[in-house]
Amino acid sequence: MISKPERAATNGRVTRFPIALDVAVCAASVENLNQLLADTISLRDLYKKHHWQVSGPTFYQLHLLFDKHFGEQSELVDEIAERIQTLGGVSIAVAHDVAETTLIPRAPRARDEASVQITRLLHAHEIVLDEARAMARQAAAAGDDGTNDLLVSDVIRTNERQVWFIAEHLVGDGAGR
Repeated sequence: MISKPERAATNGRVTRFPIALDVAVCAASVENLNQLLADTISLRDLYKKHHWQVSGPTFYQLHLLFDKHFGEQSELVDEIAERIQTLGGVSIAVAHDVAETTLIPRAPRARDEASVQITRLLHAHEIVLDEARAMARQAAAAGDDGTNDLLVSDVIRTNERQVWFIAEHLVGDGAGR
């Protein structure tokens, strides 16, 4: 018989659901995923900032590309937050929590050249990819296949593809490879 969800002994931060994972595994994944969520929200918002503020000879292409990547990052935000909830956690959800948690440096309010915007986005992607890989290994070792799959199949693949697309805009301008 499936019982009512019970509060775990983690200061009320994780609810035990019958998903065949130890509450400690869920709590560790929730902590990791909330960090990743904050960084993914920050990356998503950088894309929208740069979408609004891009200028120069590649304006149209980058304007569209940044908006496309914003949409893809928005999907990841939702997937990560839903995984946190599935594990019995509470996902961060408001700007001040994101600002306190993110590892991605805050962008200046000023408008930057496209190459500076792209470099900033590449740095943010590298932060997300570095932590997603480490978190995926930790989830796999703990038997949290759902979190591992989300990290590898969605977060890592999406971010790697986006890096490729935007990094190609720096080729030949002295700032790229």
